[in-house]
Amino acid sequence: MTTDSVQQDMFTVLHGQPAPIVTRWSYVASDPFAITVAVRTRKDRWVEWLVARDLVIASLAGPVGEGDIRMRPCEVHGYDVVEIEIRSAEGRAVLEVDRDMLRHFVDASLELVAFGDESRHMDLDVEIDKIVGSCTE
Repeated sequence: MTTDSVQQDMFTVLHGQPAPIVTRWSYVASDPFAITVAVRTRKDRWVEWLVARDLVIASLAGPVGEGDIRMRPCEVHGYDVVEIEIRSAEGRAVLEVDRDMLRHFVDASLELVAFGDESRHMDLDVEIDKIVGSCTE
């Protein structure tokens, strides 16, 4: 059986909070440049962000990002994590996710679509139709 997506739930620490929260990381081969990070805020309620896959991959090795999402590997209380800072007009959140678990997720996404092969997995005509369709509505 083959699949075109990867999904992994991870316990994530919201910086400064004692209890972890659940995040869901998703990757779909048909949207090869993006990773969806969903944060569970309440039972059955999720807040989602789209993050560039190359940003997530690079965050395993060093600090990356400008603007709304910044990521960097670091050690927190003896744990090897990737710190994810998300900013918006409403505020700022800092998440800490286990670096090995994130690496496992990234590796699974790379098995689906190799780094550099993303454009082969996109149907540009469909993407253009989405853009043009949303402009005429």
